[in-house]
Amino acid sequence: MLFTFLQANAAAVAAAQPELEFSLIDMACKGGWLMIPLLLLSIVTIYLFAMKWSTIRKASKVDAAFMGQIKEYVKAGKITQAQELCRQTATPTAKMIEKGIERLGRPLQDIQVSIENTANIEVAALEKGLPMLATIAGGAPMIGFLGTVMGMVQAFFNMAQAGSNIDITLLSGGIYTAMVTTVAGLIVGIMAYFGYNFLTNQVSDVVFKMQSTTVEFMDMLFGELKND
Repeated sequence: MLFTFLQANAAAVAAAQPELEFSLIDMACKGGWLMIPLLLLSIVTIYLFAMKWSTIRKASKVDAAFMGQIKEYVKAGKITQAQELCRQTATPTAKMIEKGIERLGRPLQDIQVSIENTANIEVAALEKGLPMLATIAGGAPMIGFLGTVMGMVQAFFNMAQAGSNIDITLLSGGIYTAMVTTVAGLIVGIMAYFGYNFLTNQVSDVVFKMQSTTVEFMDMLFGELKND
């Protein structure tokens, strides 16, 4: 009987309490005006990641038969065809090889320097925008922490204004608002951090392929020079 009574009483209390719903939109609105720059930073992060990932993926695609065709054209003296193949391929590696082909007839050192300069320009283009992701990765959590401090200051200010009529909701509401900006800042920062490291790793793979192709191209020229 007692157990049944307690169950009925608990059910009545639960029914009397209003149902609380956790909405992400409501939570975001609680964060105040600092949620606006965090929202903008999240949009920039997603845009930069998508744009750079697409660019790096295109740059990393190297046709396995590309260097074989280049060797055949160069050995046959078909320089124009080799340059046209590089333009059609239109990858950083192809642009690098095209610049080397343009310098054919000059000393190998000059050809290698020209190729390396072109490679540096192409790598810089691939890395463009990545510092912005790194900045967002560090700056977004700081904005979130700023919102936390401002929310706590507002909460204690409200308590001071209330005087002796202190209500726990004054403190809990301020803390709730403060924590929202922290969560948002950390989410944006984590997105930017992992995106930056992923793209940096992809750029490193492209650079490795470019270096391998450079070595292969220079070995081919050295072999041709030695045979002559």
